[in-house]
Amino acid sequence: MSTRTVAFLITAALAVYFVLLGGRAVVLLGTGEPVGVALGVGVLLLPLVGAWIAWTNIRFGFTTERMARRLEAEGALPDLSGLPRTPSGRVERAAADEWFEERKRDVEARPEDWRAWFLLAQAYDLSGDRGRARETMRKAIGLFSGV
Repeated sequence: MSTRTVAFLITAALAVYFVLLGGRAVVLLGTGEPVGVALGVGVLLLPLVGAWIAWTNIRFGFTTERMARRLEAEGALPDLSGLPRTPSGRVERAAADEWFEERKRDVEARPEDWRAWFLLAQAYDLSGDRGRARETMRKAIGLFSGV
C-alpha cells in the first residue's frame, strides 16, 4: 500500500472521528448548562484544530511531491542509490555528511533557489534530522510558491 493511500485512509478516519466529536459538542452545547456549554466549545475546537493540522500536512506532502516531479522533469533530482548504505538500508553517516556539505554549499551560493533548499532538506533527511528536514522543506516550499 502506498504512502499516499495510507495518508488518505488516515485522513478519512480522522474525518469520521471529527464528525462524531462535533456531534458530541453539539449535544454538550444544547444542555444550556454553563459547564456543558464550556465543554461543548472545547470539544468543538478539537476537530477544527485537528482538521487544520491534517490539511497543512496534506498540503505539505502534495507540494513536496509536485516539487520532486518538477526536479525530476528538469533532470535535477539526484540519484542517491549509489551512496553506501548500512545493512539496515540507511545511508552511511560519512557519505550522508559529505552529501549534506555539498548541498549546504549550494544553498549558500543560491539562497533564493528553491531547488537548493529542497536538496538540502533531502540531505537533512538522509542524515536522520527529520525536524530540520521539514523546516528546510518549508523554506523550499515558500520559495517555490513565490515562483
